[in-house]
Amino acid sequence: MSVTHSEKRRLTAPDPAVVAAVEAAVPGITRTRATDRLGMAHDASHYLLTPQAVLVPESAEQVAALMRTGLPLTFRSGGTSLSGQGVSEHLLVDTRRHFRGIEVLDGGVRVRVQPGAVLRQVNARLAAHGRKLGPDPASESACTIGGVVANNSSGMTCGTHANTYQTLESLVLVLPSGTVVDTAAPDADARLRALEPELAQGLERLRDRVRGNPESVRRVTAQFSLKNTMGYGLNSFLDHDTPAQILAHLAVGSEGTLGFVAQAVLRTVPAHRLATTGLLVFPTLRRAMAAMPQLVTAGPAAVELLDAESLRVAQRDPKADDVLRTLTVQDHAALLVEWQESDPEPLAEHERTAERLFATLDLAAPARLSRDAGGRAALWHIRKGLYATVAGARPSGTTALLEDVAVPVPVLADLCDDLAGLFAKHKYERSVIFGHAKDGNLHFMLNERFDTDLDRYADFTEDMVAAVLDRGGTLKAEHGTGRVMAPFVRRQYGDELFEVMREVKRLCDPAGTLNPGVVLTDDPHAHLRDLKNVVTVEPEVDRCVECGYCEPVCPSRDLTTTPRQRIVLRRELAAAQEAGDHALAERLEEEYGYDAVDTCAVDGMCATACPVLINTGDLTKRLREERHGRAARAGWKSAAKHWNGVTRAMNLALDAAAAAPAPLAEGASKAARAVAGQDAVPQWSRDLPRGGTPRRPAPAEDADAVFVPSCLNTLFAPAEGGPGAMAALLSLAERAGVRLRVPDGIGSLCCGTPWSSKGLADGYEVMRRRVRDALATATDGGRIPVVSDAASCTEGFERLAAAASPAVRVLDAVAFTAEHLLPRLPAARRLPSLALHPTCSSTRLGLDAAITHVAETVAERVVVPDGWQCCAFAGDRGLLHPELTASATRAEAAAVAREDFAAHASVNRTCELGLTRATGKPYHHLLELLDRVTTP
Repeated sequence: MSVTHSEKRRLTAPDPAVVAAVEAAVPGITRTRATDRLGMAHDASHYLLTPQAVLVPESAEQVAALMRTGLPLTFRSGGTSLSGQGVSEHLLVDTRRHFRGIEVLDGGVRVRVQPGAVLRQVNARLAAHGRKLGPDPASESACTIGGVVANNSSGMTCGTHANTYQTLESLVLVLPSGTVVDTAAPDADARLRALEPELAQGLERLRDRVRGNPESVRRVTAQFSLKNTMGYGLNSFLDHDTPAQILAHLAVGSEGTLGFVAQAVLRTVPAHRLATTGLLVFPTLRRAMAAMPQLVTAGPAAVELLDAESLRVAQRDPKADDVLRTLTVQDHAALLVEWQESDPEPLAEHERTAERLFATLDLAAPARLSRDAGGRAALWHIRKGLYATVAGARPSGTTALLEDVAVPVPVLADLCDDLAGLFAKHKYERSVIFGHAKDGNLHFMLNERFDTDLDRYADFTEDMVAAVLDRGGTLKAEHGTGRVMAPFVRRQYGDELFEVMREVKRLCDPAGTLNPGVVLTDDPHAHLRDLKNVVTVEPEVDRCVECGYCEPVCPSRDLTTTPRQRIVLRRELAAAQEAGDHALAERLEEEYGYDAVDTCAVDGMCATACPVLINTGDLTKRLREERHGRAARAGWKSAAKHWNGVTRAMNLALDAAAAAPAPLAEGASKAARAVAGQDAVPQWSRDLPRGGTPRRPAPAEDADAVFVPSCLNTLFAPAEGGPGAMAALLSLAERAGVRLRVPDGIGSLCCGTPWSSKGLADGYEVMRRRVRDALATATDGGRIPVVSDAASCTEGFERLAAAASPAVRVLDAVAFTAEHLLPRLPAARRLPSLALHPTCSSTRLGLDAAITHVAETVAERVVVPDGWQCCAFAGDRGLLHPELTASATRAEAAAVAREDFAAHASVNRTCELGLTRATGKPYHHLLELLDRVTTP
């Protein structure tokens, strides 16, 4: 097959008439800057279309008004879809920002959710009730309810019995006409017949048409006995009788082509608290498949397949055990099996049954089940890490494609052979096959260069389609039809059912304005158009697969850009420069400064969510370094050399500002910012504290640890009514009989974050050498650990000490307290309740367990409020750009305001400042509260 390669993209101006029509319908929601349009042009798929504008509506009523304009609209929320259904050359409607409502119903048996709510956040709300949503896709940390409903999401354990379709109770649907239908209403059918008579009658007519055709019934039943997201859910016509319920279930899996799901009520499933997991290694894939009937009879929650290439990849995983690591992989395959229960005895019975079964199987390595959380997590890390490992190691400039299909389980091994043959035929290397074996659902990966290998991809797709359909399968099991399989819907279902689907689309969307080109198309080559060519940019980010997993944890996501957008905008900038579009390159450069560099918190939370471990903050730091002139670098290097004097000067400046009339101090800082720039001079505000307490050495013979108080203690006075973290830790240690040594020259020591976060390498190196020498002496050559009283400083000192010789161990004060002080402290007089804000640094340091332990000693009820995330104060970022912290803390502050807590705490002074500013409540360091409740 010969395919014409597309020309280089150019960014054209949006149609003024289109923009005017949107503004007339819903004023103030239109975003047309190059950064806005190109930043949202990319999603997790291998398609790339640039919208004319990005629209950010706030309510279903505003969406209805948009619908009534008759303009083409595509809805986008999490941007994790893989088949091209979340990109558009028309108007892209961002439903992530304002549609995040979650309401738990009936003690967790049901939940009412809006499309922008992230699946993991919904499950976090349900966890207190021992429940969760049925769908459990691998993207649960980032995908939103909008996509879960639009794609009929399933996952590793829910099969077809607890997917979105099966667990949907009702939804609120905005139709292209602007009609809003709540299918839970008692008069839903009457309202639908009154407001949309042609639609209601048409759905009943199609119901009877499908039910009256035995071949249609047979085909629909067979297709939807599998995981199946190809085309529209025609099983709705067999499973439901009334127009409202048929419409609701057709909307599931419709990928935003029939209406906008403004709200859904979903039934939940039990969240089993116990599990046992094991890896079964077989000599061949066919032996593994032969074991499937017996395994399925034993009732596992999950059976995940890994082919031979997957096992080779898994062997390189640091978490692989000795059995896997030492296996000489030839034609082997493995099944990752897991049983889940809420009570120990049923789980034990599963284990006994499984052990007897394992003894009868033809295994290539010993098999055992484990309840150990670490062992289980390692196995799932290996399985879920396949995509990351292969995608992250792909050649720079290639696009990673993750496809999925399903066939009846008895022919699963045959399809694996077919795919392996096609990989060889079309010369795809390192392509792995894995998936949900008990559902007959396979995933496979390809690395492709669409600018040079489009013919190969086109030919492979034709062969793959034939292989799957010849075995009675579906071309899309979980990821949705999108653009990638739209040309093949007729081939899978036949002419009659394809015409039924076309009639469904015509009835719901007569003008074809919703997500044009998705699900149904008459263009046989639609899947080969608008493909994404990945530009090589820089080593920090070239591994990015644009999956969007980073976005929910990014504190700037509602203000400017996300890590994914920072990366794709760098790619767009490089593409513009390569194409000679200098005007666009200049615009992107100009907008990037504030949107991506100035407002990045460099908190590293993106790396905790990224499947290929990219920390976009590393890119930001380098870009900041490139912006610094010689004078700035020299000034900050000098500051590192004289840090004690610098911190004391800042201390005095805060004292002076606090003593002056507030309007005078605020005006002076605003004037200085206007001259020197917002990224150079902090904004003083009246909610900032006075200067703090200078740090002083405290020698101690035979000390148990070296205490390095944060310079934040010098900069900022403690919160009202508290002694501060430095004094609290010293008090707790004395009460526990633990000796702490504060080293000589403490006033000149710093964790290095002020320099590293700004990309100031020279000043950072000055501080690194000083800290290295001071800690080596103070710890008696590494004999005793170092303790820091601010989580961000602990992380900074840990980095500084990483290459130290002799090795120095760094502990956060909360972890040190939990392990060494709590057992020696008197019984606490616990507070009734505590609002707790863990920090980004404490999360990355793995301090959650220690923080929880100390917090539960302090208070009877500890709450991490809904909406918690990094506060983005980020050292001085909250002073330079207070709007960043305001945006990042808005949701958490609203949750705090809904309850009356006895106290509020965090584990970093700047985070305490940010949360105090956001909530109006005094936040203290957690150790201050522990000191208070354990003081005799």
